[in-house]
Amino acid sequence: MIPRERILSKLDLLLKANDYQEGKRLLQYWLSEAEQTGDDAGVLLMQNELMGLCRKLGEGEQALSFAQNALLQTKKMGIADNVGAATTYLNSATVYKAFGMAQDGIPLFEKAQKIYEQNLASNDTRLAGLYNNMALALVDLCRFDEAKELYQKALFVLSMSPSTEPEQAITYLNIASAAEAEYGLDGGKTIIYDNLNAAKNLLDTCQNQTDGNYAFVCEKCASVFGYYGYTDYALQLKDRCRRIYEGT
Repeated sequence: MIPRERILSKLDLLLKANDYQEGKRLLQYWLSEAEQTGDDAGVLLMQNELMGLCRKLGEGEQALSFAQNALLQTKKMGIADNVGAATTYLNSATVYKAFGMAQDGIPLFEKAQKIYEQNLASNDTRLAGLYNNMALALVDLCRFDEAKELYQKALFVLSMSPSTEPEQAITYLNIASAAEAEYGLDGGKTIIYDNLNAAKNLLDTCQNQTDGNYAFVCEKCASVFGYYGYTDYALQLKDRCRRIYEGT
């Protein structure tokens, strides 16, 4: 079997250093090793990591290919109804949403939701990730009431877990973007800026974090704040991100 923990630890270091391409090469190498040695669980893990990484890199064709192969892998392994398969459904659905195929992702989100809610504790942050990503797809499809309900579920789950301020901040920004999609900038102004300020307070609360996840969140959130006119704050977030990646 491939050394899963060592691979993921190395990957985390590469992502923290903003070296996504080297991270991709690492995963591709170990995917090949897992395939050659018949390590089916290792194959599935590497496919899941690669689809997510290619999604972040904007490499749609490769992300979709890894997603489709991962879905086939769950069938090959006979694990269609367990939590591991549900994570693959979630990751694949998120890839579909990211590349303009939200409708195709909804059945996968729904399968993941059923398995997660039956098997995970109510405060498991994987539930929050599911709710957030599914809601984003629903907003794309103008199913706003369903999206709002899922965002509130995500916040509830995150509120029961420690050190989830970055994820809560992203959820509030998602709610702001959903309000704009539903009501427009003027009609949704109050909702938008209330949620922007909630996100800002959370990101400031944990601004001393130095992990790769916080850097990624700052980078992701900076563009949203910049879009809504928080120019100075967007620059602050970019600077926090830069300092983490540079180790300063």
